[in-house]
Amino acid sequence: MPLHDAKVDVKVVLSGLWISTLFVFAYVDIFGFWRAEVIKGALAEKVSGAGFAINQSFLALTTVYILIPSLLLVVSLLAPPKLNRRANLIAAVVYIATIAASMVGETWVYYLLGSGVEIVLLLAIVRTAWRWPRTKAAHP
Repeated sequence: MPLHDAKVDVKVVLSGLWISTLFVFAYVDIFGFWRAEVIKGALAEKVSGAGFAINQSFLALTTVYILIPSLLLVVSLLAPPKLNRRANLIAAVVYIATIAASMVGETWVYYLLGSGVEIVLLLAIVRTAWRWPRTKAAHP
């Protein structure tokens, strides 16, 4: 007997994709602490490679960077479709650009692999939001 494949609501799909993206973000960053230059940079209060100072501003902006996809989990589930679709499209495209930029000059395979997966997940968000199902207008 064939297995039943239930259709998953677009809001749940988007939320799940953001959850997966956040997990990859977190683990790529966590794995980075196995790199000597990252640890040395953190101890010197500098971001390895980029040379940004690790200070209040940097940590606040980094928190905002992670808060946006975190809040998109809730937006994806609760916002009305028009706002939901727009927010997901804009955020995913912006994050694709920032991740692609962070890959420039990177040589560590784990980072490139994780970033590539992040981009694929974000492209899935773009595709899902772009293809948001339409309802037929009621005719009087």
